Amino acid sequence: MLTFTTITPQNAKELQPYYEQCSYRLCEYSVGVKVMWRGYLRPEYTIVAGCLVVRSCSHGQCAFDYPVPGPEGDVDEALHQIELWCTQNGCRLILNPVPEMTAEQLVRRYPQICMRNDRAWKDYLYNREDLANFAGRRYSGQRNHVNKFRKNYPNAQYVELTAADDELIQDFWQRYSQEFQKADNENARQELAYAKELFGMLDTGWFKAGGLLVDDHLVALCLGELCGETMSVHIEKALYSHAGAYPAMVQAFAQHCGEEVRWLNREDDARDKGLRTSKLQYLPCELVGKMQLTVGCELDHIDVIPALTTEHLTLDELTEEDNEVYQTLCLDDERNRWWGYDYRKDLQGELTDHYFLDVTRQDFAARRAINFAVRREGQCIGEVVLYDFDWRGGAELGCRIIPECAGYGYGAEAFAAVAEWALYRLGLTRVVAKCYKENVPSYKMLSACMRKTGEDDTFYHFEKMV
Repeated sequence: MLTFTTITPQNAKELQPYYEQCSYRLCEYSVGVKVMWRGYLRPEYTIVAGCLVVRSCSHGQCAFDYPVPGPEGDVDEALHQIELWCTQNGCRLILNPVPEMTAEQLVRRYPQICMRNDRAWKDYLYNREDLANFAGRRYSGQRNHVNKFRKNYPNAQYVELTAADDELIQDFWQRYSQEFQKADNENARQELAYAKELFGMLDTGWFKAGGLLVDDHLVALCLGELCGETMSVHIEKALYSHAGAYPAMVQAFAQHCGEEVRWLNREDDARDKGLRTSKLQYLPCELVGKMQLTVGCELDHIDVIPALTTEHLTLDELTEEDNEVYQTLCLDDERNRWWGYDYRKDLQGELTDHYFLDVTRQDFAARRAINFAVRREGQCIGEVVLYDFDWRGGAELGCRIIPECAGYGYGAEAFAAVAEWALYRLGLTRVVAKCYKENVPSYKMLSACMRKTGEDDTFYHFEKMV
C-alpha cells in the first residue's frame, strides 16, 4: 500500500525534479503552489513507479493529482497503485486537478466517471512573447500604461531578485502593506502571507524572481517557477501608488524569462471579478481547464439489493431474522481461515450482537460492497459478497456456507448466480476470485465456473469475463 509524507518547505526538494520537467501547464503542478497552499490543501506525496503522486485533502475529501512521471516513470502503474489504495481504504477515487490533455485516456480507462471542469478553476495561459512585447493594436492599452509609468519614473529598472536582496524585498512588503486595499479580506491576507513566505525561499534555487526598482525602492515584484516550457507565475505585486507599475512588471518579467519559456501561466482568478477582468485584458492564448474526475462504482446504479433465484436457492438482502446465523458464521474462526479475513484487524469499537450485519449495511450504503444472503427454503445458510471494486469494471467475489450445509454444492450454485448477475446485470466486465492452495473444495468450485489465471505462494487466482 502507498505511504505518504506531508509536504513541507524542507522536503519539497523531492518534488522539484518532477515538476521542473512537467508538461501539464497547470499551476498546481509546481512546488510553489504545494508549499504556498499547504495549510489549505494539506498535500502529501509519495514516489511510485518512477512517478510523483500527490494526495491532497480539503473539506474532508481526499483527491489525487495526476501522476507526474520522472525519466523512467510509468503513469499507468502509478494510477493502478492509486486505484489499489482507494479500494483498500474504502474511499472514492478522485483525481483533481486533472490536465485536460489526459481526459481521453482517463475516459477510456474508467467506465464509470463524473467530470467537472468549472470556469473558475481555469488557469490563464499566455504566450511569453505576447507579454514580453505587447505588440499590435490589441495591446495598445497595456503599452499606454507602461509608457506612462516609464515617463513618470524614467530611472525605473528591472532587477533580478535573489536571497541576497531580502532587505530590499522586506522594504517592499512594508510599503505594500500600507497600500493594501483588501485588508478586510481574510483570503487576501492569507495569500499575502503565503507570498511573503515564498519570497523567503529564494535561496532554494527553485524560483525566478524580479522587481522594478525606483529610487532604490522596489515598486513591483514577481516570482515564478519553470515547469517544462511553462513559467508558473505564483506572485505578482505592485504598489498602487505607482500607476502602470503592474503592466510594466508583467512585461519586464516576461522578457526576463528567456526563450526557453514558451508560456506564462498566471494562474486562476479565484472567482474575483477584478482579477478576472485584469487577466482577460492581457489576452490569454488559452484558458487551461482543470478537471475533477470522480470515478464511480457500478453499485452506484442500484438502490436495493436484488433477489436472485437458482434451482435450489434464493439470494437476497441479509435481514434482522438472519442476524444470529450470520453472526455465528462471521465468528467461526475455522471458516474465516479459508475466508482469508480476520474481523479483529478491522474491528471498530465494541463487537456488538449486530456488528457484522451493520457492517454489510454500511458497506452497501457507501457502495463499497454488496452482500447476498444465501437461502435454502427461506433459511440463511451463508453469504456471497461482491467487493474490492477496482474502478475499471472489475470486482472480487467470495462465498461461504455454514458448516452443516457445506459439501452439497450450494456454494458453487450461489457463487455462479452472483457472478452471472454481476457481469450481465450490474455491468461489470470482470469478476475475480481466489482460494488458498490448501482449500481443495474451493479450488474445485472455482475451477468449475471460472478460468484460472495464475497462482502465487498462497493463492490460486481465477477470473470470469464478458
